Order: sequence, then structure tokens, then C-alpha cells
Amino acid sequence: MADSVAVDAPPGAPPGPAPSVPDFQIVPVKLLPIVGVVIVGLVAAIASNNLWALVFFHVVGGGLWTAIDLFVGFVVGPILGSLPVPARIEFSTRFMPKMLLIMPTLVTMTLASGWQLARHLGNLNASSPNHAWLVASFIVVGVMATIAIGLLEPANLAVLFELKKPHPNGLRIQRLMRIFIYTAGITGVMQVATLIIMTRVASQ
Repeated sequence: MADSVAVDAPPGAPPGPAPSVPDFQIVPVKLLPIVGVVIVGLVAAIASNNLWALVFFHVVGGGLWTAIDLFVGFVVGPILGSLPVPARIEFSTRFMPKMLLIMPTLVTMTLASGWQLARHLGNLNASSPNHAWLVASFIVVGVMATIAIGLLEPANLAVLFELKKPHPNGLRIQRLMRIFIYTAGITGVMQVATLIIMTRVASQ
């Protein structure tokens, strides 16, 4: 049976025994081979400059990135906020470690294959009719990637490390989870702009 530790309740929480944290892995080792296969496939697609493979990695990576951001920000977030503290902790220890691997992998898939795809199709040339749209997409995606890597992932890691402490701070976990959910929602909204740009480019 997994070990557990007690979480210090945030101020204003109803009295009672401190909720416990089940033992968990910060990095889910079982998922690492899947990430490895994806990265190897991505490198092979870029090295071979295969159009179908590049489109596959870009569409799949971008689609999943968009869907997860929207789902976490607008579906998981409100549900998580309404759950009792023990349920939030149980969910976080199962969900957050997976997100630690999923999101960087999807961001890498989308950006790397997208750049190579733009080179392959000549959209990086200033004379291309899609060049202005590509520049706009680079700006939007650059902001999203900065938010994801600079805020979302650090908040994710901070939650996991806090939960691993002998006496986790419930208030700090609550604040970090709020940052995680909000940043996922913000990038989800920005993904709509990316979808508009990409469908515009594809229809040219």
C-alpha cells in the first residue's frame, strides 16, 4: 500500500484531520518510453523532411495541445475547484505528473514540426502569400510557449515538490494549482487565434 503524508490545511479550512497525500512519482517513469518514441519519430520526420510526417506531428501536437489547454482551463478547473481538499489532492497526484511529460512533448512536437513544415512549403520566404500569417502565428505560439514553459510547467513542478514534502503547505498548493489552471485557460483561449491563422494558411 502506498505511504501518505498529511497536508497542512489552508487558513479558513473547516476543522478536522489533515488530508493525507498518497505516495507518487514526480516523473511517471512508465511514460518515458512513449515520450522517447514520439521524440525519435519527430527527429526522423524533420531529418527526412517528409511532408506527411511533418503535417502529422504538427496537426496532432497542435490539436492535442489546444484540446488539453481548453479542457484543463474550462472543464477540469471548475470541477477541481468544487471538490473537497482530499479529492483535489488525490486528483493532483495522479494528474499533474502526467502533465509534466505530456505538455512539453506536445509543445516540442508542434513547434519543431511546424517550423520545418513552413520551411518545406516555402512559407518562411518573405515573398510567400502566407508569410504574414506565419509571422502572426509565430508571435501567438511564442507567447503561448513562454506561458507554458515559464508559468504552467513551473507551477506544475512546484505543486509536485510541495506534495512530496513531509508537511506540505495546503495554501501554497492551492495558489499554485490556481496558477496552473489559469495559465492553461489563457493558452487555450490563445489557441483559438492559432486555429484561425492555421486554417487561413491551409485554405490559401
